[in-house]
Amino acid sequence: MYFQQKHVQKFMDKYKDRARLLISCPDQPGIVATVTTFLYEQGANIVESSQYSTDPEGGTFFLRIEFDAPNISERKEAIEEKFATIAQQFEMKWRLSLHTHMKKVAIFVSKEEHCLLELLWEWQAGELLADFALVISNHEHMREIVESFGIPYYYIPVTKETKQEAEEKQIQLLKEYDIDVIVLARYMQILSPHFVATFPAQIINIHHSFLPAFIGARPYEQAYRRGVKLIGATSHYVTDDLDEGPIIEQDVERVDHKHHVEDLKRIGRMIEKTVLVRALKWHLEDRVIIHENKTIVFR
Repeated sequence: MYFQQKHVQKFMDKYKDRARLLISCPDQPGIVATVTTFLYEQGANIVESSQYSTDPEGGTFFLRIEFDAPNISERKEAIEEKFATIAQQFEMKWRLSLHTHMKKVAIFVSKEEHCLLELLWEWQAGELLADFALVISNHEHMREIVESFGIPYYYIPVTKETKQEAEEKQIQLLKEYDIDVIVLARYMQILSPHFVATFPAQIINIHHSFLPAFIGARPYEQAYRRGVKLIGATSHYVTDDLDEGPIIEQDVERVDHKHHVEDLKRIGRMIEKTVLVRALKWHLEDRVIIHENKTIVFR
């Protein structure tokens, strides 16, 4: 915990004047010129800029800009008020966020520890700059590990009969902690439509398959029976459609006929934890824009 706090303080000091602007709107001439001129007029210096258009002729335009501006934390609301006129002119969906805003993260986990541990280690090392506010589990297995990092651990058992009651307890906790993002680190429960609707575009899952192949339970067994030559993992936002939400990140590893189910699981665990960390990191850094059932990821 001490080392993580050192990383946070160093980060806060270095980036106290930095902010991020994310935009999506109908593509048309003049968007970049208007936005950059506006930022210049606010005394801003652009340090990173990424853009993409689905089609310059009538498509959707996406823009992510990082910039430094003196005393941005005190001026944020005033800048937002001024920018609103431009946003209306170009029919923008947009958000301005402070680089130093530490998103509050809740981790859900069941019995498997590899994704949880990777998240905790990366967080402790300062690679995931966020407030890991709490861990919720339907088992007691991970309590000692989590509490050793100074993070509160909540055991909420889930059965078919108590699922609704358990989710209400979870939702109450998440609201009390004012959570920004929920990470399902191999949480082996299907969330209800009510739960998903309560936290739209805020739930990140890791699925132990290279989606859209092998949706649902026991994907490694499905992959073994199919005789695949590649296995992978997918991190995506959760929607009501099981394992079909917007994909943030994927990766694969080559396998062959010599690999049995347990081999696939062992290799898969390595892929799962790295894919989940990447997806969360990009989300924390405001590098992901959801468009329909896809994502634009400015790495």
